[in-house]
Amino acid sequence: MIPLDGDFILSIAPEFTGREALQQRRIVFALADGMAAVLAEYQVDSPLRIAHFMAQITHECAGFRTTQEFASGEAYEGRADLGNTEPGDGPRYKGRGLLQLTGRHNYRRYGGLMGLPLEDQPALAADPVTSLRIACVYWQDHDINPLCDADDLLAVTRKVNGRLNGLEDRQACLARAKRAVALRWAAGVGAGQAAGPVLRLGSFGPEVERLQRALAATGVPLAVDADFGPATLLAVRQAQVSAGLVSDGIVGKQTWALLEDPLIAKASPSA
Repeated sequence: MIPLDGDFILSIAPEFTGREALQQRRIVFALADGMAAVLAEYQVDSPLRIAHFMAQITHECAGFRTTQEFASGEAYEGRADLGNTEPGDGPRYKGRGLLQLTGRHNYRRYGGLMGLPLEDQPALAADPVTSLRIACVYWQDHDINPLCDADDLLAVTRKVNGRLNGLEDRQACLARAKRAVALRWAAGVGAGQAAGPVLRLGSFGPEVERLQRALAATGVPLAVDADFGPATLLAVRQAQVSAGLVSDGIVGKQTWALLEDPLIAKASPSA
């Protein structure tokens, strides 16, 4: 299974700055730890399935900037086709989650499938981790995996959106997702040929925490905060210099081996 860490997710998402970047980082950080396991549970586990899933959720949640529709939801008021039959149902059951669950009917249905009180507590659908599982249940419920296997973006989009809204952006997201999956696959990361994902300045998430713990175990006074900042960069470079590796601050196969099994680490032109 290809590691679906924070760096992988961000390589597919658009880049933002300021408050939007912070919000994106918060959502991605929440998703990164468990995404691979959840997708595997729903058989989203091949390069094409992962690429199509990532493309659709990247578009639907505005590049991981939000798990709640920006609009108020008033446009859905009175929409009986969505099950919105009570006053206030439009805003109450506005789009939430990675695939923008919308309408009382869908909140009731997927709440029932998952054993969650989504109809009574619709805000639960905006929790990043919960919304990931909702997206996977929706994916399975609509039998989208076979369409991914056929690499049929139009059919996948119709299943997710009902129409072809935002098709151009979905195509761009899919291209980035395929590239990200191919790079990881070619590097052997998904086949267990490396001790961990490639990490560098700006990386974050559980694998960075793992790196920091390994560095701290060597006696380096380093905060374990899951954020690859300047202090972590300096610690990595110092470890690489001590081992005779290229001191580029990038954590690859040789640096992982150095930190997690020093007896098998060997000097190499690549870190």
